[in-house]
Amino acid sequence: MITARQSRAARALLGWTQETLADRAQVSLTALKRLESESGLEVYETTRDQVRRAFESAGIVLLSTEKGEGVLRLHESGKQLAKP
Repeated sequence: MITARQSRAARALLGWTQETLADRAQVSLTALKRLESESGLEVYETTRDQVRRAFESAGIVLLSTEKGEGVLRLHESGKQLAKP
């Protein structure tokens, strides 16, 4: 499951705005803002899944361990996998 902090961090790594991510994930901007809110707002699991898939297709790996969550950006042969 993608967290609010992971989504914001992944967007920062890619240089994406919330609008860009909402478009690439095919979710509403309102739904994305709810996902990225620290207020613990309810978000449909399908929204989280679509956002996760958008990040993964752009070369982002979501990390989750007993020590916490994070993100990692992959590069392919010296070139970026996705451009904003």
